Amino acid sequence: MARVSGPFRRTAREVLVAEAVRTPMGRSHAEKGWFRDTHPNELLGAVYAELLRRADLPAAAVEDLIIGCTAPFGEQSRNIGRNAWLQAGFPAEVPAVTLDRRCGSAQTAVEMGAALVGSGTHDVVIAGGVEHMGHVPMNSPAAISELFGEPWPAALRERYDFVTQGESAELIADRWGIDRLQMDEFAARSHTLAADAIAAGRFEPEILPWDLDGAVRTSDQTVRPGTTVETLAGLRTVFRQGEHARITAGSSSPICDGASGVLLASRDGVEEYGLRARARVVDQTTVGVDPIIMLTGPIPATRKILERNGLDITDIDLFEVNEAFSSVVLAWQQELKPDPDRVNVNGGAIALGHPVGATGGRLIATAVAEMERRDVELALVTMCCGGGLGTATLLQRI
Repeated sequence: MARVSGPFRRTAREVLVAEAVRTPMGRSHAEKGWFRDTHPNELLGAVYAELLRRADLPAAAVEDLIIGCTAPFGEQSRNIGRNAWLQAGFPAEVPAVTLDRRCGSAQTAVEMGAALVGSGTHDVVIAGGVEHMGHVPMNSPAAISELFGEPWPAALRERYDFVTQGESAELIADRWGIDRLQMDEFAARSHTLAADAIAAGRFEPEILPWDLDGAVRTSDQTVRPGTTVETLAGLRTVFRQGEHARITAGSSSPICDGASGVLLASRDGVEEYGLRARARVVDQTTVGVDPIIMLTGPIPATRKILERNGLDITDIDLFEVNEAFSSVVLAWQQELKPDPDRVNVNGGAIALGHPVGATGGRLIATAVAEMERRDVELALVTMCCGGGLGTATLLQRI
């Protein structure tokens, strides 16, 4: 394996990824969804348990839990990061916090966990995310607003004419000249690569097997093998109508349920508890962009990471760019010009699903496992986020 010398931008202390796991992703469907009868505490608690099992780590050794969740209402309210830990029977002395940075919540949780380790505050942290979009829908804040007020009052709306994320994805297609065929081709690629990865068992290192009614699930419910451009062409557009409408359910990430987790440790923590050092968090960043077109954040986030680490796009061996919509990744590719064969090599969220508060942890788990499988060194994980944000994490395999 050829080593890339950097110069990398270093944290105060080395931050290591010891383990990274996720649940299968289940469709958010009241009758057919895999997790329709599962409380989100159970999803996240199972991730905690699997991380500890794989690491052979005492639960009391964990010094903090940093968990992302974009809809902390109802079943996901009152600090779900803490509730899931307690429900799983782990020590009450371990603290937790739940945060919301929209779709980047779990990746931000990992960033904050890495900052705690890098600063010397903690030696062992679990970070990740959870979202049960079937039980707590994306529009939950609107229902809350009827009782407690608007997050976007008139004074804010005078500054910004807010649109939906779907319309934002259409605006990206407008700006970068991306047509429906290109988006359908990208979506079909996602399903094909994901189906191939499942058949080859490539997700098994990252997935927590889930027993559902006697059937053990080790892949994602949302993947549709045999998806083609022709089948996608028959779908109706959902965010616009007419000649300027391009995006369908097929070129969008499906709503689903799931959880993810990453076990982070210092070098001291790795040595004390006999953990694996699978990868190093080299650098991480979050950027803000126009809150209307809103989903362009991966472009400046990637540029920032590359520039301050003295890297070229060709130095990165693998990219995990969240497929919120086809147009998001296609615009990123136009701007950054990576080798497309290094981008989302096992498919992405269009096929695998996007439980918004958990996806960032899934991307990191996928990146670490695939670096190991391919025997390569550097991976970049980047996401767009609602409200005009972008996250990015640079990982180096050890």
